[in-house]
Amino acid sequence: MEEGDFIRIDYIGKVSESDEIFDLTKESVAKEKGIYNPDFKYGSVPEVIGAHHVVKGLEDELMKMKLGQKKKVVVKPEDALGERKTELIKLIPLSEFKKRDIDPFPGMPIVENGIRGRILSISGGRVRVDFNHPLAGKTLEYDVEIKEKITNTKEKIFAILELFLKFEKNEINVRIDKETLQVEIDKKKDVPKAIKKVIADNVIKWIKSIKRVRFIEEF
Repeated sequence: MEEGDFIRIDYIGKVSESDEIFDLTKESVAKEKGIYNPDFKYGSVPEVIGAHHVVKGLEDELMKMKLGQKKKVVVKPEDALGERKTELIKLIPLSEFKKRDIDPFPGMPIVENGIRGRILSISGGRVRVDFNHPLAGKTLEYDVEIKEKITNTKEKIFAILELFLKFEKNEINVRIDKETLQVEIDKKKDVPKAIKKVIADNVIKWIKSIKRVRFIEEF
């Protein structure tokens, strides 16, 4: 594979030390392992080589692979979610939670200033919160397979949309007019402006024939 290639992959992601599955695309494996989620949409997922939508260590190995190839990839923390940082463990006064009518407990997920964290402990009127990524400091293993290479321009567009939105194809209409892409999304789906900007940036960067993107809302 080369930078800029659009592909679809199947994978099972595990924590090397514990063999715990943290992500996967295969419904049959989810059911077999007792972690099936009926609200989750299983199936191969799109990736753009070089776009850094997956951890660096996995992307580096995808570049070495061929269509249809299966591989076990071991990714050290420095090429995954990084090492754990002690400075990301914060002490927050319990009173701050009480002001917001929150009754904290160990293991509770929270969001502070837009950053996700997890409460570790509560003692002496202070709450210890870990803002490290849950997989920081861990070696990850992926059983990955490149299922498909996407070459059609419209399918590449849908692949980028799929990376950032949850949708069915009948909820989105795309039309290419020379160098302009027009995207019409079902009016019942509320897509934030920031997400539209990220989608447009990715389309223009990775699909060279498109120079501008327009999102259309019709009422």
